[in-house]
Amino acid sequence: MRAFAFLGIGKVGVIEKPMPEMGPNDAIVRTTASLICTSDVHNVHGVVPLPEGRVLGHESVGVVYRVGSEVRLFKEGQRVAVNAITPCGHCNGCQRGFTSQCGGMLGGYKFTGQKDGNLAEYFHVNDADFNLTLIPPGLSDEQALYSTDMLSTGFIGAEYADIPLGGSVAVFAQGPVGLSATIGAKLCGAGLIIAVDGKPDRAALARRFGADVVIDPAREDPVARILELTGGEGADAAIEALGHPVTFEACIKCTRPGGVISNIGYHGEAGSTLQIPLPEFGLGMGDKTIRTALCPGGRERMTRLLRLLDTGKIDPTPMTTHRFGFDQVERAFRLMESKAENIIKPLVTF
Repeated sequence: MRAFAFLGIGKVGVIEKPMPEMGPNDAIVRTTASLICTSDVHNVHGVVPLPEGRVLGHESVGVVYRVGSEVRLFKEGQRVAVNAITPCGHCNGCQRGFTSQCGGMLGGYKFTGQKDGNLAEYFHVNDADFNLTLIPPGLSDEQALYSTDMLSTGFIGAEYADIPLGGSVAVFAQGPVGLSATIGAKLCGAGLIIAVDGKPDRAALARRFGADVVIDPAREDPVARILELTGGEGADAAIEALGHPVTFEACIKCTRPGGVISNIGYHGEAGSTLQIPLPEFGLGMGDKTIRTALCPGGRERMTRLLRLLDTGKIDPTPMTTHRFGFDQVERAFRLMESKAENIIKPLVTF
């Protein structure tokens, strides 16, 4: 099969690999469509050590090609989606409800991080009954793809932010994850959604997805503006969706006492430490909570995300700015790397 792989720091390419093998509880899926994530870029830059030849990607949907002898819920020929995080469902982390931390810190991130990813013509899914999800007939592959990472990640940012009904939230950065957090904040009942992003196309999408105010950080101080919009008290919650020390600190500064800072940004390329601005943190006593999360996986969550799409509650597909066949996958990756052409998400079809 053909697969898009890491070939050394900064190097990628399409290679030939053997078809993946499976165990009795696993499945092999024939890929029909994928999205490329900025996390793939981080991995190619060396944030996560990878062996050369490791297949990239963790946002794919397809058709069941084979199932193991112990798989009971799925059969060949069914259209399925699988989350970027594929927990086992049995370990202590999973049993405690933290499926992203399956087997240890960030252990649910198996695609690319621990085994070949799914930017390939076929891919392996561990613990298929726990991780695969049927795609409703009325949904396109493109719609279903957004459930595999962006929506699950963005929504956990809003869920963990614990926004009170009618409350205020600031979402820092409006890339795919931040835009998904904006959608999630609206679904959670936020009364005032403040998005922070300086790119006009992303600002327009943020408004389309529910932002009431969009702040351009190149034109004004986001923290000062958020305080002004909230009567000087600060927002009930702030969501960090970029993965940068400046935005992390801004989240703390703009959140009111008793509020929540919800971090879903990937800080892999931001250095080894983050600083907490102590005056705005109440010198450690300001009743401000910091929560962090990695994209939650599992069949049950994926089913709920797909239901939101199937019933028309949300439509994230305006984030798809570019479309490619698999023969152009390297160009799609390089655009995500450079963020040229105002790219937000590239769709790759097989």
